[in-house]
Amino acid sequence: MMASTDHPTKEPARPAGHNEKSPDDAIAFVGLTAHELDPEVTARAVRKIDRFLIPAMIVGYGLVYYDKAILGAAVLFGMTTDLELSVVTDPDATPPVVDTKRLSWATSLFYFGMLAGLYPLTYALQRFNIGRILGGIVIVWSAVCLSTAGVRSYQGLYVQRFFLGFVESIIPTGFMCIVSSYYTQSEQSLRQGWWFSSTGLWTIIGGGLNYGFATIQGGSLTRWQYIYILAGSLTFLFGLFCFCVPNSPVDAWFLTKEERFAAVERLRHGQTGVRCATFKWAQLREALLDVKVWLIFVMMSSAYTVNGAVSGFGPLIVSTFGWTPLNSILWQFPLGAICFVAILLTGFLGSRFRNIRLIMLIVCCLPVIAGCVMIWKSEWSYRAATPLAGYSITGFFGAVVSLIITVGMSNVAGHTKKSFMAATIFVAYCVGNIVGPLLVDSKQKADHYPDLWTGLIICYAICIAASAALYVVLRRDNGKKAKLAVSAEDRDKLAFQDLTDKENPYFTYVY
Repeated sequence: MMASTDHPTKEPARPAGHNEKSPDDAIAFVGLTAHELDPEVTARAVRKIDRFLIPAMIVGYGLVYYDKAILGAAVLFGMTTDLELSVVTDPDATPPVVDTKRLSWATSLFYFGMLAGLYPLTYALQRFNIGRILGGIVIVWSAVCLSTAGVRSYQGLYVQRFFLGFVESIIPTGFMCIVSSYYTQSEQSLRQGWWFSSTGLWTIIGGGLNYGFATIQGGSLTRWQYIYILAGSLTFLFGLFCFCVPNSPVDAWFLTKEERFAAVERLRHGQTGVRCATFKWAQLREALLDVKVWLIFVMMSSAYTVNGAVSGFGPLIVSTFGWTPLNSILWQFPLGAICFVAILLTGFLGSRFRNIRLIMLIVCCLPVIAGCVMIWKSEWSYRAATPLAGYSITGFFGAVVSLIITVGMSNVAGHTKKSFMAATIFVAYCVGNIVGPLLVDSKQKADHYPDLWTGLIICYAICIAASAALYVVLRRDNGKKAKLAVSAEDRDKLAFQDLTDKENPYFTYVY
């Protein structure tokens, strides 16, 4: 909270990195001074923005999640054999010892591709027209996805997975920046949660689709090839829609001029800005030296190791509990439902109550740890209930990751710095997803994969520690800003100057 002007304070200095030649796009539209807004017009604008963006982002990120997660289902439908993704290393053993490292690498290479694409594609989104860049890349993504049906070897799958990750990297970073450009800090928690809830929702939808494909008998293609053809076709349709996405609320074609003005002006108080197409090296340097960015990186990379294991190996692990391949797919539903509900519930609470996001994040880590212990230490008898229950409650990882995204994007300003934060969050996402599958050692199946569950528990302990450290850092920085005097006129002028959270004395951190 900012201090009042009669408090013994010091005046805020003009930010050292300030560059008036490259202000936010909003400043030419709403000017330097604050304006009174009609609450009805503002509410109508927010409703229209919600109706246009939220369903599209749910579908878009749902396709990202489905596209990469269907590998786990495809291996149950013959892909492992067709592409030689598993190798029998000891045929004389009972059962034969199988090495699945090729499958692990096929899962991980998707995220190496994402790592390669994140920063250049995020830069392209900032520098050029969002709709054209987003639409063009998504169309290429659909072509890469469709090409999976033509892959004939595990080497070909390696190449396909790398390029699939490269083009899909534009979606999560683009969505994070779009939400931070259209919504206030308090609104971002629920809106970031809505699109990320596709992680859970599409676990259910994708599981239903995969179950349907599993019943196909005959045809010129295998069942796993049909899955990828469907995913690629849906992605193509989404790509056509992306060409309609405006750069910011300043030029949102689906709003009237009065609504556009309200949509931009209402963001003034939060000091987060709207959009600036100029890349600023000073903001990049600040981001690289900002401890908040690296704490978020540690939190995200440690939290997402669960997904790396679950999305690539989930159905395979569940089948170990004595369930058929078809039943293993159906058992993804409880995990997806918990993930979906937990993301939306924490997003709603984060929007209604101030500064509880990191507390909720730490609380949601606990069921994930408990689930790992339940799977590891319980008896894996025929259709055992305990490991299955433990597997389901690991779905709380979705709420943990959604809150990390919200906290990260709500606590940076300056468009270059926001873009860097968005890309860094998903670099960490890739790191977690690369590490996760590599913790699965098929030779440890008889011992319940001890390295996997030990590794995941350690990662979530690290996430809790980093979250606590970030809480301290954000409270400390708010305390420093509270010692500065408040000038309403100066606050209004600085709102759309594309300043970073550190440059702008009126920026308040949320946690």
